[in-house]
Amino acid sequence: MSEAILYEVVDKVAKITFNRPEDRNSMNLEMLTQFNKSIESVKNENDVRCMIISGSGSTFSSGAHFDDNFNAGTHTGKERLPHEIFLDLYKSFLDLQKIEIPIIAAMNGHAIGGGLGLALICDIRIACKTAKYGANFARLGIHSGMGVSYMLPRLIGISKANEMLYTGRLISGEKAEQIGLASYAMDAGQTGEKAMELAKEIATCAPVAVRMMKRSIYRNLDWDPMKGAEYESHCQSRTFEMEDAKEGIAALLEKRQPIFIGK
Repeated sequence: MSEAILYEVVDKVAKITFNRPEDRNSMNLEMLTQFNKSIESVKNENDVRCMIISGSGSTFSSGAHFDDNFNAGTHTGKERLPHEIFLDLYKSFLDLQKIEIPIIAAMNGHAIGGGLGLALICDIRIACKTAKYGANFARLGIHSGMGVSYMLPRLIGISKANEMLYTGRLISGEKAEQIGLASYAMDAGQTGEKAMELAKEIATCAPVAVRMMKRSIYRNLDWDPMKGAEYESHCQSRTFEMEDAKEGIAALLEKRQPIFIGK
């Protein structure tokens, strides 16, 4: 069985790659466990100056995979409240904000829902021109999670963020670059190359100065996605129990338009 996460260090750049292309690199317990180990490896590297997160296949990440084990909360070894189960999954990815070195999201393919949230927590995003990006929670009948409603307005402005969140619409990589969601929109297969080029450029700069600047930027922004994610987890867990969520998920699987009733 292949590893859910691939990890390597090249030229002072740590590379983490989601490796579940058969399931669109969705976030499940296996990926979460291996991701945590990879992050610990990054923290223990003495000379890593930048980090790249990417995905294998045609998807960066499709977001959370709410399998039976995760919904039951069995991986914690104790009973969990519904909102705590949601937050357990997101917390490790949101903890990326504690990494001192710059993080580049090389969004090689689609980044949807929590997958987009993961990209938002990174410092720089590189999109694929033809891939789709968005927070489609409303189309599934559930509230957003992973701090998306906190981060998105701060990154692209309230009006554009509201439009994306209220409609659940997906946008192209080219559009993502236009509205400032991504720094670059590359042709298919070139996001990793661009990310490495940028990461190496960062790695040539004074490492302490770069780390301190990253700290200053987010300190001055009063940046706290975890606070937003904690509130979202309550809303998401409540909407996940509603009939509209069941309808939204069923419609997605059946490839049809959902019919929501507000219950």
